[in-house]
Amino acid sequence: MNKSQHEIKEWNEKRGWMGDAQLKDLMLNMCEEIGEMWSVVKWVDVETQKRLVKENKEEVENFIGDMLYLILKISAICDVDSQKALKDVMQEYDKRFPEDKVKGRHGNVLAGGIDLK
Repeated sequence: MNKSQHEIKEWNEKRGWMGDAQLKDLMLNMCEEIGEMWSVVKWVDVETQKRLVKENKEEVENFIGDMLYLILKISAICDVDSQKALKDVMQEYDKRFPEDKVKGRHGNVLAGGIDLK
């Protein structure tokens, strides 16, 4: 992950895109990408979502690539070790969502889920 983050930083630096990067613009770009992915699966049941994802695999792969690129670019701009950040969050999630308590349940406590935050 850190290697990809470094490659994205270098790629952007070669184009002069690191210094002028606006975090808000990158986050808005993420929202736009999420909207594009949402348009594939919106307003349909889970089985139809699964079928649509299969039928639109190339678009789904593009969405995932775009999101990873944006996340790793933001990590580089903020000088955040993305690998450490993910590891730390997974450790936090282990505490918040212990397997023996949450298996088969969601984390929305307002709707009866479990989140030990």
